Amino acid sequence: MVPVSTSQTAASPAAPLAFLKGHGTENDFVIVPDPGNALELPPRAVAVLCDRRAGIGGDGLLHVVRSAAHPEARAMADEAEWFMDYRNADGSVAEMCGNGVRVFARYLQRAGHAEAGDLAVATRGGVKKVHLAKDGADGAAGDITVHMGRAVFPEEQAAVTVGGREWPARNVNMGNPHAVAFVDDLADAGELRTAPPVSPASVYPDGVNVEFVVDRGPRHVAFRVHERGSGETRSCGTGACAVAVAAARRDGADPAVTGEPVTYTVDLPGGRLLITERPDGAVEMTGPAVIVAEGHIDPVWLESAFG
Repeated sequence: MVPVSTSQTAASPAAPLAFLKGHGTENDFVIVPDPGNALELPPRAVAVLCDRRAGIGGDGLLHVVRSAAHPEARAMADEAEWFMDYRNADGSVAEMCGNGVRVFARYLQRAGHAEAGDLAVATRGGVKKVHLAKDGADGAAGDITVHMGRAVFPEEQAAVTVGGREWPARNVNMGNPHAVAFVDDLADAGELRTAPPVSPASVYPDGVNVEFVVDRGPRHVAFRVHERGSGETRSCGTGACAVAVAAARRDGADPAVTGEPVTYTVDLPGGRLLITERPDGAVEMTGPAVIVAEGHIDPVWLESAFG
């Protein structure tokens, strides 16, 4: 693999790194196409690229790789041609990113690797089935629905603390861990630049995404989130799914019991998502995804960033 480092840029000054920028309900990502998995992306490189002042800026990075070319995805290659090698803004590896999957699918569509209809995307959280709706008559890009898998409710529970106040947090796993706290006001979450204390820490040994949720109406909620490795973000797709299923259980709704799907409207600072839980346990997320720019990273800058 070719490292994204001074050795790469010094050796190949005429070969700048291609990138795109996209977002899903303002959860934004640097997109790095690398079908053959030729690039090595160490945490420091990812953190520099995601830096909003010194780099391109993003809540995370989507490394676009063919599944057959990546050791973590080869076993999924028969089901999904493409692997979303997702990194948090600090460079750490994450299992899944719901908004990221939608933006990843939009990139594949833009690049001619996918068309409107059904698509499978490999992630560290398993293969996700995606549906790209046809564009509207006005030319607006159609929404994207991601089959996010089943919500898991681990037995261990925790509590989250902000400013001396404590709330019970529902433990939900959507391929990555979430602590969902229902509060009276979104301001109760505090500044969210740093991770809110969650106890006992043993419940989430690898860290956790923390959601603070308020009610807006029947089957309609809003939340703010601190994403593990990224801080407060404008949106979190897996968090929206965790919030919706936690709200449904709080409200006494369980599709597995009633045989009827349950849909929640979920508002985030960056937009709105629709989350549906079906009787078989499958959770679906529907929302927009937009590619806003593409270009090349200056190899001189990249070299200086690692100098």
